[in-house]
Amino acid sequence: MDDYRTHADDVESGSTMRQIPRGIWVLLAANFVIALGYGLIAPALPNFARSFDVSVAAATVIVSAFAMMRLLFAPVSGKLVSLLGERRIYLTGLLIVAASTLACAFAQNYWQLLIFRGLGGIGSTMFSVSALALLIRLSPADLRGRVSGFFSGGFLLGNITGPLIGAALVSYGLRLPFVVYAVALLIASAVVATQLRGVGGRPVAGSGPVIDPIGFREALRDRTYRAILASSFTQGFASQGVRVALVPLYIVYGLDESSAWSGVVLAIYAAGNVASIVVAGRLSDRYGRKPIMLPGLALMSGATLVLGYSGSLWVAGVLSFVAGTGSGLFAPTHQAALADLLAKRGQGGTALAAFQMISDVGAVSGPILAGLMVDHAGGYGPAFLLTGAVPLVALALWSVARETAPVRTGEAVDKPVITSVPPAADGDATIEPPRR
Repeated sequence: MDDYRTHADDVESGSTMRQIPRGIWVLLAANFVIALGYGLIAPALPNFARSFDVSVAAATVIVSAFAMMRLLFAPVSGKLVSLLGERRIYLTGLLIVAASTLACAFAQNYWQLLIFRGLGGIGSTMFSVSALALLIRLSPADLRGRVSGFFSGGFLLGNITGPLIGAALVSYGLRLPFVVYAVALLIASAVVATQLRGVGGRPVAGSGPVIDPIGFREALRDRTYRAILASSFTQGFASQGVRVALVPLYIVYGLDESSAWSGVVLAIYAAGNVASIVVAGRLSDRYGRKPIMLPGLALMSGATLVLGYSGSLWVAGVLSFVAGTGSGLFAPTHQAALADLLAKRGQGGTALAAFQMISDVGAVSGPILAGLMVDHAGGYGPAFLLTGAVPLVALALWSVARETAPVRTGEAVDKPVITSVPPAADGDATIEPPRR
């Protein structure tokens, strides 16, 4: 433990940039490009679908098709990572999204656009699952929180700046953003292919003991994994789903403000995210995952529960900043906790895929359930009450979860952990590597 303290002090004294492996920075850069491009086509996609003379509902199906294909293909992606290696699946996913996005630019009717965009969802879940697997493989144990913070922060910044660039490109035609995104993905693929040679390849027979990846049923016996799934669902449901779908409607129809203020309130939420997301990773490496997860979930829940009763644009803005700060605290932290658990075993696996999959379930179901609450259960107040109750469930599960951070468990940080796991609480299963 004293050795860890010495190393942690070195990191805190300013050596973070030297301690994070170069491969991590490659992944972080590619992640930013991917997020930037995803936001870049956001202003164009619904309007492009409407240009084929379809209804608003049909246009929204184009957006949902991408998320639905991500959801359906996630378990397959986890198995492919185990069989073929993270790098190969990551690159394949990037190339699929690049090809499908470029095809969208040349779609001649609505159905072509729907098919091409749906295929992109398959590629998206392939590189999402494999990117997490690569981060788990490459991240030093004592820097997992920090790396997760940079990863989440890059995705957030890309999603903020992407729509601004996309809005400018749309003035030159609705097809241009798709072409630009496809080219950016090809560049990102080339960088990853050349800079991550020999990392995350196919398992080689006879190269050492065979360590099976962690399966979903096995992982589900661990109370910390169950808490991680709950907070991942919360992230999809509240942050990626209801926030985007319901907050703009509440500002316009609930508070009778202009649609321009909707963008401002969403930006305030994002500002809260940015303010806390990287700090959360550093703090969770230093003090543990639970001390950051619990207040993050509490802040998000408390601010969301009363948002629908704010009655004022300024109060809604303050509550959005608090909720964004809470989300920024727990989003990278539960990803680091997942890495703590899964780093003990092999590549990919359904446990890793389920983490991504349940977030997508939340993102798909959140807007639907919240919308039904608005229409049939008394307006925006009850809808936000429902949304604020979701992180409360995650908070309850995290309160009884065991700590996984190396600084709290005494895990060695100078070499990968293969055969030793921290002791579990009584009655709690732990994920152990099988010997063969």
